[in-house]
Amino acid sequence: MGLLGSLFRSSEILGIADDALQFALQASEDSHPYEYMGRLRGEDASKLGLDRDGTVITDVLIAPGTETSPVSAEFKPTYMPNDLNAVGSVHSHPNGVLRPSDADLATFTRGKVHIIIGAPYGRHDWQAFDRDGEPIDLDVLNVDLPDDQFFDFTQADIDGELR
Repeated sequence: MGLLGSLFRSSEILGIADDALQFALQASEDSHPYEYMGRLRGEDASKLGLDRDGTVITDVLIAPGTETSPVSAEFKPTYMPNDLNAVGSVHSHPNGVLRPSDADLATFTRGKVHIIIGAPYGRHDWQAFDRDGEPIDLDVLNVDLPDDQFFDFTQADIDGELR
């Protein structure tokens, strides 16, 4: 297989980490009766100990500046930092409907996978979609997520920066 073939194959979304799904379900429930919206990030499967080519959704990022109501959630893409690991979006439908609206479909062009979570926000109250709004199967994977070192600092580190 040539380089192009391996690059294309490695971009396949293999599934979502159980921890990321649980976070999104809880955030959706906590936002009820308002919609929740977040961005999905992925990690190369090989970095998670999986012997497969592709990407696993590992993180749900809260979108800064998101405005929500019981019938919509909207964020400004310019508020999101550039992230090469971004793979799609997640948002809730407090009415429980697990189908994308026309407004949802308009945002699905940014990213490969989009998840809608519906009330009552249980383990099976969600559906993944491709960028065309077609339902897709997305496996829930039990993987050990790497510790993110971005916020790993101590008070001594902060004091040192202030000097």
